[in-house]
Amino acid sequence: MKLLTLFFLLFTGCILTHPAQSLAYANLGLGLWFQKMIPALLPFMILSGVMVRLDLTEKISMAVYPAVGPLYQVRRNVCYCMLLGFLCGFPMGARVAADLRERDRITAREGQFLLAFCNNIGPVYFCSFALPLLGRKLIFPYLFGMYGIPLLYGLLLRYTVYRDIASPPRKGRKLPGTGIPVRRASGPLRACEAPSGEKALCLRLLEAAEQSVQASVQGILTLGGYMILFNLMNLIPHVLLGRPLTVLGPLLEITGGLGMLDGQLPLFCLLALSFGGLSCIAQTYSCIRDTDLSLSVYVAHKAILTLAEGAYYLCWFLLRPETFLA
Repeated sequence: MKLLTLFFLLFTGCILTHPAQSLAYANLGLGLWFQKMIPALLPFMILSGVMVRLDLTEKISMAVYPAVGPLYQVRRNVCYCMLLGFLCGFPMGARVAADLRERDRITAREGQFLLAFCNNIGPVYFCSFALPLLGRKLIFPYLFGMYGIPLLYGLLLRYTVYRDIASPPRKGRKLPGTGIPVRRASGPLRACEAPSGEKALCLRLLEAAEQSVQASVQGILTLGGYMILFNLMNLIPHVLLGRPLTVLGPLLEITGGLGMLDGQLPLFCLLALSFGGLSCIAQTYSCIRDTDLSLSVYVAHKAILTLAEGAYYLCWFLLRPETFLA
């Protein structure tokens, strides 16, 4: 606690004694949040929230379930989180897992399993911003490193650490001793209620949209605050050393840190993208804090994935040194 107190006293002192630099770092985080995160993430947050509230996740997941479901032996709601986690980018994997968990659409074990490998940097961000900034020309080797390794890691986890997760019932499976087929409930069991008083579809849609917009705006504001805070932390080494410690930038906030390095140390940047940085960890916490999902377990899996990606790049260097990081 004393060290934490000293840190915040130092942080506050740096802000008060170097207002110009602190304004520049805060403005960097604010600009990235406004220009990159809001347009790229907020629409997905709102749409996903509406789909979760209208019980549409299982239907949406049918786009990938025939291939992913049998391979990973997971239910449709789990496939839905995998789909959005990989396509929409960080922190949608954590947010969707938290939304589904809060509504008992997935179990705690399924939610922790999803967090282990589905909360990654988005492919649009990776291909349109990160790779061009790092000056990389090849695409597929980096896509495999960023997304193929987490998919393989998730598959390994499913049959080892998380093998206790119940597999979905097979099609045509029947109850023992009867000829009655097993039917899987689309949601949590509830007490029988009279059908009277059911809201019209348009009213349900409007209510779901209103709730989703409110939750998404609150969430995006929280994420923006974290981006500003962790970019501002670059001020401390700047003041103590007389110059910014650029190598620290991606470990604090990934987007601003990559901009500070400006294409230098590409391997370090790729590994930092895999881990996500302290800002990403804090943003993940803001998504799952009201659930029973563990942040420490999430961070441990992120560290393992970063090591696995480092091993992948080492193998690439040993096998094809002439194309390494091309």
